[in-house]
Amino acid sequence: MRGVPEATEVARSAVADRLALIDDLDRRFSAGCLRRRRVRGMIQASSWLLIVQVLGGAKRMFDFTLALVILLLTSLWWVRLIFVLRLSGRILDRTPRVGRWGQVFDEYSFSALGKTGRLLTRLHLRRTPVLLNILKGDMSFVGPRAVSPGELSPAERLARRRYDVRCGLICLWWLRQRSNIGYSGEAASDADYVEDHSLWSDAGIALRAIPAVLYGGGASVAEDAVSILGIRMHNLTMSEAVDAFIQASSAETPSQVCFVNADCVNISFRDPAYHRLLAGSGLVLADGIGMKLAGKLLRSEIRQNVNGTDLFPRLCEALEASGAGLYLLGGRPGIPEGVQDWIAANYPRARVCGLRHGYFSDAEETGVIEEIRASGASILLVAMGAPRQEKWIADRLSRLGVPVAAGVGGLFDFYSGRIPRAPQWLREAGMEWIYRFCQEPGRMWKRYFVGNLVFLFRVLRDRQSKRAHAMDSISHSTVGNR
Repeated sequence: MRGVPEATEVARSAVADRLALIDDLDRRFSAGCLRRRRVRGMIQASSWLLIVQVLGGAKRMFDFTLALVILLLTSLWWVRLIFVLRLSGRILDRTPRVGRWGQVFDEYSFSALGKTGRLLTRLHLRRTPVLLNILKGDMSFVGPRAVSPGELSPAERLARRRYDVRCGLICLWWLRQRSNIGYSGEAASDADYVEDHSLWSDAGIALRAIPAVLYGGGASVAEDAVSILGIRMHNLTMSEAVDAFIQASSAETPSQVCFVNADCVNISFRDPAYHRLLAGSGLVLADGIGMKLAGKLLRSEIRQNVNGTDLFPRLCEALEASGAGLYLLGGRPGIPEGVQDWIAANYPRARVCGLRHGYFSDAEETGVIEEIRASGASILLVAMGAPRQEKWIADRLSRLGVPVAAGVGGLFDFYSGRIPRAPQWLREAGMEWIYRFCQEPGRMWKRYFVGNLVFLFRVLRDRQSKRAHAMDSISHSTVGNR
C-alpha cells in the first residue's frame, strides 16, 4: 500500500514540471515577449550601426576640417596661382577615378600646361587640388590608391575590398613600396588597410610616410644588377629571389647565396677575402634599409629589401609546391628545433631533411658535412653570423652535396621565438634597426651607431668620387672637341 502514495506523488511532480514548462514556453514565446525581444534586438543593432557611423564620421570630420584649414591658410597662394594658370588657358585637369563603393568621380589637379604647370610638376605640387576632393568627400587623406576605371580587376576578392573605404592621398601600399617591403602586392596591402583602418592607424601611416619620402621608389627600376661600394648585387624583388632559390635548388652545379647589408659592406672593407667571396657568389641580394638609402644616393636604386627573415616564409611556401627539402645548420642548441617546429606549424608540407646547431668542434665537422650530404636536402641555410657563415659555406660548398647554400644570420633566432621580430609598422618606417638595438644594446650599439655612420661616409665619399670623375670626363671631352 505504501507504493500507491509514492506513485501518486511522482505523477503529481511530473504534472507540475509539465505545467511549469508550458508556462515558461508561453512566457518566452508569447506575442508580448516576442515583441519585446524584437525591440531589444533592433536597439542593439541600431547601437552598433550608430557606433560605426560615429567612428566613420570622426574620420570624415577630421578629413573635412584639415582640408578646410589647409585651403584657408593657403588661400592667397591659390588665388595667385589660379590667376597665373588662367593666362595659360586651363586651370584644372580632371581625371576619372573609382572611389568608395565603386563610384566614379573626377580627381582634380592643376594643369600641366605652360611654365607654371611644369614647375608645379617638378615641385610635386600639381596634385594639391585633391584637397577639394577631400573636402567634397570623394577622397580621404589616407586610404587605398585612387585608381582609374578598369585599372584593377574587380573579379579579385582582395581588389574589391579596397572599395569599402574612400581612396586616399597617402596609401599603405605606397608606404610599403617606399620602405621596400611591398612583397605581397597592392591588393593585399589594401585588404590589410581595410581590415584594420581607424583614425589612429591613419595617423600612424601619415607619420610613417614622412621618413618614407627619403627612401625613393625602387620597385620600378629596370636594372638587373647594381654596384654598391664595389659589390655587385642582383637587383631582384622578393618573389624573384624566391624563384631564384627554387631554380638553383634543382641545378647540377652548387651555388652560394649571400645577403649583404650595411654591416657586411663595412666588414668587406676590412676583410679582402670576404670581399672577393661576395664578388664570386652566385647570387648576392641587398638586405636592409641602409642598402636602399645607399642605392638612392648612388643613383643605383634597389628594387626591394630582400632580407632573409622576410624571404624565409615565402621560401617555405615555395618549397611546399616544389618538394625540395631544407637543412638547418647553426644557432644555439635547441634553436634549429624551434625553427623546425615553426615550419611544421605554418607550412606542414615543407620538408626539413635535417638540422644541427652551430656549436660543433673541428673534429665533429666532418661528421656534420657527411650528415648534410646524406640528408638529401636541396637548400642549406647556415646561421653563424657574417662573415663566418659565408666563408664556411664557400670553403666546403663542393663537399656539402646541396645545390644551393645561404648564410642567414639571425634568422633562426627570430623563427625559433628566441628573439621577437620588430612590429610591422616599425619595419614600414624603416626603423627595425632601432628595435634590434633596444633588444641587444650591448652587442648592437657599435654596429648601428658607429657602423652606420661609417657606411654613410663611405657612400657619400663614393658619390663625390663618381661626380668628380664625371666632371673630369666632361671637361676632357670639351677640350677634345675644341
